[in-house]
Amino acid sequence: MRAYREPSTSNATGRGRRGVRRGRAARTAALAGALLVSMLPAGIATAAPPPLTTVPDLGPNVIVFDPRMPQADIQATVDAIAAQQVDNQFGTQRYVLLFEPGSYGSPTDPLVFQVGYYTEVAGLGFSPGDVTIHGSVNVYNQCSAPGNCTALNNFWRSLSNLTIDVINNQHCTDTEFWAVSQAAPMRRVAVTGGTNPNRVSLMDYCTPPSFASGGFIADSAIAGLTVNGSQQQFYVRNTDLGGGWSNSVWNQVFSGDTGAVPPQDFGTGNQYTTLPATPVSKEKPYLYVGPSGGWNVFVPSVQHDSVGTTWQNGHTPGRSIPLSDFFVATPSSSIVKINSALAQGRNLLLTPGVYDVARTIAVKRADTVVLGLGLATLTAEHGATALSVADVQGADIAGLTIDAGPVNSPVLLQVGSGHAKGGPHRADPANPTALQDVFFRIGGPHVGKATVSLEVNSDDVVLDDIWAWRADHGNGVGWTVNTADTGLVVNGDDVTATGLFVEHYQKYEVIWNGERGRTIFFQNELPYDPPSQTARQHDGVPGWAAYKVGDRVGSHEVWGAGSYIFMTQDKTLHEARSYEVPVRPGVRMHDLLTVFLDVVNGGGTIDHVVNDTGGSASAANPDVPVDVISYP
Repeated sequence: MRAYREPSTSNATGRGRRGVRRGRAARTAALAGALLVSMLPAGIATAAPPPLTTVPDLGPNVIVFDPRMPQADIQATVDAIAAQQVDNQFGTQRYVLLFEPGSYGSPTDPLVFQVGYYTEVAGLGFSPGDVTIHGSVNVYNQCSAPGNCTALNNFWRSLSNLTIDVINNQHCTDTEFWAVSQAAPMRRVAVTGGTNPNRVSLMDYCTPPSFASGGFIADSAIAGLTVNGSQQQFYVRNTDLGGGWSNSVWNQVFSGDTGAVPPQDFGTGNQYTTLPATPVSKEKPYLYVGPSGGWNVFVPSVQHDSVGTTWQNGHTPGRSIPLSDFFVATPSSSIVKINSALAQGRNLLLTPGVYDVARTIAVKRADTVVLGLGLATLTAEHGATALSVADVQGADIAGLTIDAGPVNSPVLLQVGSGHAKGGPHRADPANPTALQDVFFRIGGPHVGKATVSLEVNSDDVVLDDIWAWRADHGNGVGWTVNTADTGLVVNGDDVTATGLFVEHYQKYEVIWNGERGRTIFFQNELPYDPPSQTARQHDGVPGWAAYKVGDRVGSHEVWGAGSYIFMTQDKTLHEARSYEVPVRPGVRMHDLLTVFLDVVNGGGTIDHVVNDTGGSASAANPDVPVDVISYP
């Protein structure tokens, strides 16, 4: 279970076991006009019109819609997948719902559906305006019992590259609901229409108590009010908040946003951290269909000191790669074949599914793209490192979940070799390697063990929406069962994290040894399950800091960081501090907080916020942020 969250302070009011596998398998040119047979619930078979494009073979769980398909067929398909996936937290099914350019739904017959676990919803246009859904694409609360409905576990799903003309006639109010927690990004989405000024709600206030645990929005535009509500933290980057933001709870962070953005105001009743620009960003690669019907992957360029979206004032800058330049992998593809394709200079597209990786997938060439569809999942087997990236420029690793296996892996994903800093300098700030929407799990679906989840040894790397999670619930969970020291280790210089979530690891959760590192938005929960203070201390110091900057580091900066304590085994445990940094003029920390969660079910105390500065978070001040606005 996730811990209790602060109630909403907004003024928002109101209130098939197996899903369909409607695959658009590739047709040869001679068969491009053949009828597509849909596998719909209750054995209904419907003839569809010829495809607008020749759809490549991306596997049975990539469902491609075109705007000429009957609305009833589309609705039945998305509803059947939602029925399977909404509660399927640790299942193995993965889906992608792709919408070819055009318009779907109508004011009288809107397309309204839910997005469940391991479901990616995306438009196939070059820009968000090329695909419009008249309706809404929603994530609602999960209800374990009447009166106990929350979004605390709404992980592992995504929405991108389309426009939503809000018409929600199935919930308590005409609003686009995106009630999510970690690992559920919204990217390149325009939200318009709607009769309710609450255009997007990040909580589902229709069913109480509606707690939610945080999320990520980037490169989007929301015309009306965005209701934060009960979201304890949220990061919004390079987004047009035209209608404003409703409220803060503990840690709302904004960078490079336009419109009615909350001004900087932290620790005075509000908890807003606002940067006028994002120092460095690199948007996630995405699939699109070109004017001639060809399938491509677009790779956006790096942006420095950016403000606003990449697409509202013209085409997103970047490069296009034809899908023919990708090795299209399935879970049955051998790692030998995948690595051979990468070595020959091809990019890698991982279709939906779970991949058992007993031998490292090795990216060795500059500018290689590895793109996962439907949160494609790599499971490390026999202690392997699931994925490695050489010390090269311009690689993009995006849309992946990486699970530890039952044999301990020293690291799950390594960027740059361990000796990168002593070798030739290959990094380039004009062409950084980037990780976007990459998520790690130690336990949850099964027993997992890994010393480090993500290790970054290269210079000039962008980490954009990372969640490293040592599981607090699910399968294979326990202090001596899903063992993991650290979520992120950064040894490279000039590494920037925009949206960093790291939770429940057993030692330092983040260790940052590189120079000139920057983190914009950090979210952490300390481990729930240490059995005793003896098990949770080092060198006579109680606990381990959530965010550790190396003792020799001369330059580092953090904006907007929250760390929370909720100990369930030994409730007398102490953590000396959540942030541990060297005291130097070049190491600057802005808008830090700690919070004690749930006085009824939890315990523990964080003695200080950063080093020996800041008050304690304990049962004496539950659910109240303890702030340090600037350090030193």
